[in-house]
Amino acid sequence: MSDLVKFVQDEFVTKKDFPEFNSGDTITVYYEIKEGEKTRTQFFKGVVIQKRGAGISQTFTIRKMSGAVGVERIFPLNMPALQKIELNQRGKVRRARIFYFRDLTGKKAKIKERRR
Repeated sequence: MSDLVKFVQDEFVTKKDFPEFNSGDTITVYYEIKEGEKTRTQFFKGVVIQKRGAGISQTFTIRKMSGAVGVERIFPLNMPALQKIELNQRGKVRRARIFYFRDLTGKKAKIKERRR
């Protein structure tokens, strides 16, 4: 049964070429929105809070500040509406899931840049 699931994933799911990113990185996600018959591209720029799952079911969560309100969005990595992902800044964090980032404000909410 496991081989059948893997076969279907390999055959029917199109792999997109996105850059490698981790928690703490600042990325911009461009995705397509359909409003009636029209389609437009919208972007969401923020810090990656977590990556979870593997294979076809992999998702990542991005958090951004909109005014004084924090907004989080979960994106499936294999979503057909995803057009591209830009890596803006690599962040230096010690954990894979940085949920503590939600409680930080001001200068404490800055993530140091990781040197290459």
